[in-house]
This record gives sequence, C-alpha cells and structure tokens, in this order.
Amino acid sequence: MTDLTESIESVEQLAVVWRAMVVDRDADADVRDLPGIAVRWADCRFAFWNCVTLTDAGAEAGLMEQRLGQAVDIMRSKKYPGFLWLFEDLLDDEARSALGAAAERAGLEYAFPGTGMAGDLLPIPEPVHPDLTFARVTTDEQLRAYADLNARGYGFPLEQGRDGLVGSTLWKNEVYAYLGMRDGVPVACAATVEAEGRLFVVLVATDPQWQRRGYGEAVTRKALYEGARATGLTRATLHATAAGAPVYPRIGFRPNSPIRFYSLAG
Repeated sequence: MTDLTESIESVEQLAVVWRAMVVDRDADADVRDLPGIAVRWADCRFAFWNCVTLTDAGAEAGLMEQRLGQAVDIMRSKKYPGFLWLFEDLLDDEARSALGAAAERAGLEYAFPGTGMAGDLLPIPEPVHPDLTFARVTTDEQLRAYADLNARGYGFPLEQGRDGLVGSTLWKNEVYAYLGMRDGVPVACAATVEAEGRLFVVLVATDPQWQRRGYGEAVTRKALYEGARATGLTRATLHATAAGAPVYPRIGFRPNSPIRFYSLAG
C-alpha cells in the first residue's frame, strides 16, 4: 500500500469503529457522513466519543478552510466537548502548510498529536509478562476498571471515563477488551474490535504509577492475540497518542498519517 492509501484506510477505520462506539452510548447519537466530513458524536462526557473528522483526500487549502468552518459549527452545536481529528496526509502540501493558521481562524485550538498506524502483523505469539495476568472484560466491575484506567491514563475525571463505557453490552460481548492485572489489581488495558476485515486497537491505557514497565505493550499484544485467534484476521490498525507511538512498531505496526486533534478554542 502507498502511504496515502494507508492514510485513507486510517480515517475510514475511525469512521467505522466510532460509529459502533457512539451508537453504543446513545442509539440517537449524531452519526452522519457529510461531504468531506464524518460526524461520530455521542454527546457524552467522554470526549473521545465526540468526534468529527475531515475525509476529503488531497484537499487543497480553500476546501480545507471550508471544512474546518463546517466542523466548528457542528462542534459548537453540541452539549459536550469533543475533538476534530485531522489526518494531515489527506491534505495537499499547501493545505498542510496553512493548517495551523486556518484552524486558529476557524476557532480551533490544537490539543495533542497522534499517528495513524497499520500492519499485516497477525497472528502474533501469545504474550506473557512476568508481572501480569490477563482478564477479558466480561462484567460490569471489570468494565468500570477499564474505564477508570482510561480516565487516569488520559487525565480525565473518573466520571467522564465511566460515561464512555459503563453499562455497555458491546464492550462485554463484541470487543476483545483485556485488563492487565498485577497482583490482582488492574494496571493496564487494551482492546481490539473487528472493523471491515481488520482488527482495530482501541483505548489502550496504563495507570500512570505503573507506566514504563511494558504493561501497555503486553496487554495490547494480548488483545491482538485473542482478537486474531477469534476472527482469523491478519491486518490491524490503530491511532496512537504520543505516548504509544514508540511502542506499537515493536509489535509490527507502521506509521502512516500524522493526526492533529483540535478542540474548540476558549
């Protein structure tokens, strides 16, 4: 695949997976595919489930600026804040150069970076870690622990993390979600979900006091291993934060498009 092909794959995977995630939160969630914009907005307190992304491939500066304005109008109409996910490789060179100023004019502020990644890497060996045992999330208590790890890992209040996951039947049945347990205490988590012939890695987090011990990588490997074993899929995709970006290539992922996350300014 070319880099642009993988970048298109990356934004399409976001649209597919987030459709399921936001409808799981609210059957009446805002799930629309507009010209050049995908809306996946649960309007819940968990900001990651409130998402708008630009989908034009090869967008030039004028079109990008128009789409940014449309995205901001959508975001301003919502009760709860979320993010515009912008895949830089979908923009042409001029648009990428103009992006920072155009986003500011539209009323956006840069929140944090990410990276799309993909690879034909499955199956992988069953993972082991000397400190951890692994538990699949099948109960409400385990799902709450998974939500709390994400809240702590990403710096959200616990109630916001719980608003994203607690009560979900999807996560207890159709998502291959795993906790990494140290002496019986959940310290890391990762999940995979089937998405159009691929396994998509979602919501990887490690408790901040247990980071830099390989726990996140180990539990991600477990979610990939079990997801591949259940589905027979061989390709996987994900969107990495800056903290995760150095980890995933060790598993076999290759970076594609840089991602910029924007929130509403002010």
